Amino acid sequence: MSHSSMETIAAGLGERGIATLRYQFPYMERGGSRPDAPAVAHAAVRAAVVEAGRCCPTLPLVAGGKSFGGRMTSQAQALSPLPGVRGLAFLGFPLHPAGKPSAERAAHLAQVKVPMLFLQGTRDALAEPALLEPVVAALGSRATLRWSDGADHSFHVLKRSGRNDREVMGEALDALSAWIDGVVS
Repeated sequence: MSHSSMETIAAGLGERGIATLRYQFPYMERGGSRPDAPAVAHAAVRAAVVEAGRCCPTLPLVAGGKSFGGRMTSQAQALSPLPGVRGLAFLGFPLHPAGKPSAERAAHLAQVKVPMLFLQGTRDALAEPALLEPVVAALGSRATLRWSDGADHSFHVLKRSGRNDREVMGEALDALSAWIDGVVS
């Protein structure tokens, strides 16, 4: 939760008037490199949502995360709706492992009944556009996909793109802010 990208995202959302609650998955708290089993990660997501609701009972809740955090949040929501959550936002949804294209990790998304936003880079090695686009299309009006042209999984762009990482992240956070406004109003 203290990774520079998480701090950048939280600060950027704060600048846009959106509060965030960051939390650690147990494996990160232990300093491990192997992610938690899904049941453990889902429990961490649920605990964070409950805490957000307790801390800010008058604020609308949108859950989600970057990469693994977003996927675990969507799985938890698919298994049993997260209390008070009005939508899910994913920054770099990890559709498949790098170099192993597949859409199997998206099967559970059909069970998610709240709006979803996918913010993805067109160079994301964990979500090939040709695979992610039909997944999002199959979800219908519940899902929105916003591409960051030339960005990778970390929303990094090459210098030759003529843009920088700060601009790309700003565009992604502007899109997230506008989507949240639409979901909660």
